[in-house]
Amino acid sequence: MPPSEAAAGSETVRSRPPAIAAVGVTKRFPGVIANADVDFHVDVGEVHTILGENGAGKSTLAAMLCGLYRPDEGTVVRDGSPLRLRSPRDGLAHGIGMVHQHFRLVDRFTVAENIILGDPTQPWLIDPEAVEDEVAAIGERFGLPVDPHARIGDLTVGQRQRVEIVKVLYRGADVLLLDEPTAVLTPPEVEALFVTVRAMVAEGKAVVFISHKLGEVMSVSDRVTVMRNGHVTGEVATANTSQRELAELMVGRSVVLETRRGTTSGEVGLSAAGLVVRDDDQVALDHVDLDVNQGEIVGIAGVAGNGQRRLARALAGIETPAEGTVVIGGVDVTGRGALAARRAGLAFVPEDRLGTGLVPGLSLTDNMLLTRRRAFFVDRKTARADAEQAIVEYEIKAPGTEAEARVLSGGNAQKVLLARELAEVGEPGGPQVVIVSSPTRGLDVGAAEFVRGLLHEARERGAAVLVISEDLDEVRSLADRIAVLYRGRIALEGPADELRLDEIGMAMAGVDPAEVR
Repeated sequence: MPPSEAAAGSETVRSRPPAIAAVGVTKRFPGVIANADVDFHVDVGEVHTILGENGAGKSTLAAMLCGLYRPDEGTVVRDGSPLRLRSPRDGLAHGIGMVHQHFRLVDRFTVAENIILGDPTQPWLIDPEAVEDEVAAIGERFGLPVDPHARIGDLTVGQRQRVEIVKVLYRGADVLLLDEPTAVLTPPEVEALFVTVRAMVAEGKAVVFISHKLGEVMSVSDRVTVMRNGHVTGEVATANTSQRELAELMVGRSVVLETRRGTTSGEVGLSAAGLVVRDDDQVALDHVDLDVNQGEIVGIAGVAGNGQRRLARALAGIETPAEGTVVIGGVDVTGRGALAARRAGLAFVPEDRLGTGLVPGLSLTDNMLLTRRRAFFVDRKTARADAEQAIVEYEIKAPGTEAEARVLSGGNAQKVLLARELAEVGEPGGPQVVIVSSPTRGLDVGAAEFVRGLLHEARERGAAVLVISEDLDEVRSLADRIAVLYRGRIALEGPADELRLDEIGMAMAGVDPAEVR
């Protein structure tokens, strides 16, 4: 059922109490107020999204609704009656089930075994066939095809998520809390999930959908509650809002969401030819050919674990390929190490921020100096001034320039890396090739907008920019050209404006789009 129909139908149930509600709930952790006097409710037969960036408090709110956390103040109300939930088991006893972003399944057990594992309602003598039949029936009823006999370790990420949803449905949940459910799914899997969500609300279930992706929120929701810094900043009907309005509620100011494309000079800044990376008998990268021209952004899309990290490391000189060549700025740097890649003109923001990108025990000033061009003797006063300027410009939340990198949050560590790596891009003698992995992960909408602006700026200065991200929306909004990596191979490549979403999704899932045309 489309959201607009569900929203219209929800008017008929307003006389009923909400399926579940939070009334004035507050949750504190040491030094942090995760939720502050939050009111929220979801009605029977609707999808209500909790929208917000990392750290907004949305997962904490969901955890209180299902019994994982207890509110310090306020009340959780189920069908008009206050609840005192002491655990997720209590939540399930009241028909409330949460599907977490990180799955809680045992790889060596079958689907059916995982579904009944820890279920206190199971009899002493379990009838395996009856369990398997019911699991299969639930899957068919809600568009969640699962094989009850399959072992979890043999399933894809999307199939594992189905198992988690079937598990809470099997245990009788009619209020389902889905925490960032699309984070690890391909576009076809996302659409299949939305079909399942609509099937559930059509049967009178209530779905709380937790997300930070504006497009998906608009597609699946009937209502949206927006959170920022533990507070509710607004509640709107999806039919009466827009992505721009939701983004502004998330950030507290206007944001730019338009896609900007570049114009390339046609000169190749970064080139990989026949790149192979092996792990013993397994191939992590399988003869990858990739060119990035100066003045363009190329985006690498793919589901996690398909070789993205190894590609970045091989291109940056951190890892030596078994076969193939890497050329940066016309210089063959294959197997010559990270220093040679940097001398050839590379700036690199790795996925591993506090491992590969920064030295946790060094100050921000020293971390900013690590890859900068400098004289033999370092001018500490100038270095500290540069670090102070970066803290202001990038809005880095840190105790000061001499604070160690280890004290930074993931988002602030990312800002330090970006400030260091992008500062001299396009300047004479500065980097002309930029490789960035997951550039806006952990950043709020405003900071993400700022970072995308920096990458656009680097492109406009003539840099060849390679963006590697598991967030397809990010890749599509940034890139002039997109390449899809699947099991270590380039499965699809083309101009971003010419590739359809379904084509990209099929390639991410290992299906050749040409075969289904």
